[in-house]
Amino acid sequence: MNILKFIESFTNEGIMTSTGSRRDSFTQFGNLGKNLAFASIPFGLSALANKAMAKDITPTPATPIGALQFALTLEYLENEFYAMALDSGVIPASENSGRDLKVFQQIADHEADHVKFLIAGLGGTMSPNFVPKPTFDFTVGGAFNPFGDYPTFLALAQAFEDTGVRAYKGQAANLISTPDLLTAALQIHSVEARHASEVRRLRGLKGWISNSERGAGMPAATQAVYDGEGLTMQAGFNTSTLFGAAAGSEAYDEPLTTQQVVDIANLFIV
Repeated sequence: MNILKFIESFTNEGIMTSTGSRRDSFTQFGNLGKNLAFASIPFGLSALANKAMAKDITPTPATPIGALQFALTLEYLENEFYAMALDSGVIPASENSGRDLKVFQQIADHEADHVKFLIAGLGGTMSPNFVPKPTFDFTVGGAFNPFGDYPTFLALAQAFEDTGVRAYKGQAANLISTPDLLTAALQIHSVEARHASEVRRLRGLKGWISNSERGAGMPAATQAVYDGEGLTMQAGFNTSTLFGAAAGSEAYDEPLTTQQVVDIANLFIV
C-alpha cells in the first residue's frame, strides 16, 4: 500500500505539492477502511456536537474505526483553529522576522492533510462511518480571545498540540489489530509531537512536558492536558532514581484515555 508515501507529505513540502501521489494514497487508504467491519460500529463522537450532552458523551468504541473517528474530530479542531487564526491575522508577520507565521502556515497545511487522510480512511464523506465536523467555539463563550490576542492563541495552540500527542498515544491499543492503520496513526502522532515541541519553543518553554506542569501563561482550564504526566514508574522501573523526578517524567509521555480527551475537547465544542 502507499500509506507511508502519503504520510511523508506531512513533513516534505515537495511531496505535498504532488497532487497525484496524494490522490492515489487517499484512494488506497480509503479502500483499506472499506475492508474493515464498519457497519456495526456506533458513532460515539457525533454526540460531541451537542454541548448540553457534554457530561453524557459516550466515547468512540475501542475499535480501529472508533479510533479513526476519534482522531478525525481532534484533527477537525486543530485544522479549524489554525485556519481561523491565519484568517484573523492574529499571528504577527513581524514576529521573529516572520518565522512564527511561516511555522503556523506549515502546521495548518499538515492539519488539513490529516483531516483529508482520516476522512479517506473512514471511506469518504458518504460512508456511514464518516463523522461530520462539530461546531467549535475557541473563545469558550468569551473566556478566551485567541484570534485577537497572540499570547492566548499560542497558549491554546500548545494545549491542543500537547493533547493531540497524548490522545494518539492513547488510541494505539485500539489500532493494534490493523498494522497499516497503526503505522499511519503513529506517523501522524510523530508529526503532532513535532508541532507540540515547536509551539512550546515559540512560547519560550522546553520542547517537552516536565512533570505535570502546563507552563507559564497557560490558562488553569488547560491543566487536564497535563495531569498524569508526572509519572516516573515505567514498566516497573522508577526513572526518577537515576535522573530525578523532572527528568524521569520528561523522558516519557503518558497516554490520555478517550474520555479524558473528550472532556478536554468539549470545552471548545458547542
